[in-house]
Amino acid sequence: MKTTYDFTGRTVVITGAGRGIGLAAARFFHAAGAVVWLVGRDGARLKEAADDLDGARFAEVDVSRTSEVEGLVSDVVADTGRVDILINNAGILRDRMLWNLTDEDWDSVLAVHLGGPFRFIRACTPHFRSQYWGRVVNVTSYAGIHGNVGQTAYSAAKSGIIGLTKTAAKELVRFGVTVNAISPVAETRMITSLPDQQRERLQSIIPAGYFAPASEIAWALGFLASDQAGYVTGTVLPVDGGMSI
Repeated sequence: MKTTYDFTGRTVVITGAGRGIGLAAARFFHAAGAVVWLVGRDGARLKEAADDLDGARFAEVDVSRTSEVEGLVSDVVADTGRVDILINNAGILRDRMLWNLTDEDWDSVLAVHLGGPFRFIRACTPHFRSQYWGRVVNVTSYAGIHGNVGQTAYSAAKSGIIGLTKTAAKELVRFGVTVNAISPVAETRMITSLPDQQRERLQSIIPAGYFAPASEIAWALGFLASDQAGYVTGTVLPVDGGMSI
């Protein structure tokens, strides 16, 4: 039996949707019938992606700015009358050793990686509560669980996402809203930009032996956003080929 998901009638907001996991998620939910909003900083890239997905919308938003986040959520609800699924995937990198990390580096990474999901969950919650249904999936990282040399700010932010996920799950489940996270290892821009030696070393510690295509990660997002996952909340799902074992 082939497993499929039907998100017809659902509205999905995906941050960091211009490339990688975010773009793969947009394609997945669009193919499953949802109205998809692609959110990010690169308007041209978002427009190109949305043009390839008939009926998809896009918005250039800085997730670290409350006014822009709240304005976008208002636009989404004005457009379709609802917001159902939120995929928090936006992120930036300022990779430096701890002693070289500036206040600006630290603040900017946490404002996007951790502040973005907080602002979007807060803005969507009144709408989730009024319809007594909602799904939030946050994208964390192996580095958020185990740390990573040269990624102090990134690791701290991704670890914070786990705490945010678990607390929001406890607060919102009474309103029919689930909040989960995934910890993926995928063939993204961050991986392809690594020097060959570092990339090979990282791949060698993945029991599956390869980096998953972003489209494979989208299926995990789809499950956690589905009706079938209504009893799953507060979890961090590793989608990493066994790397976290």
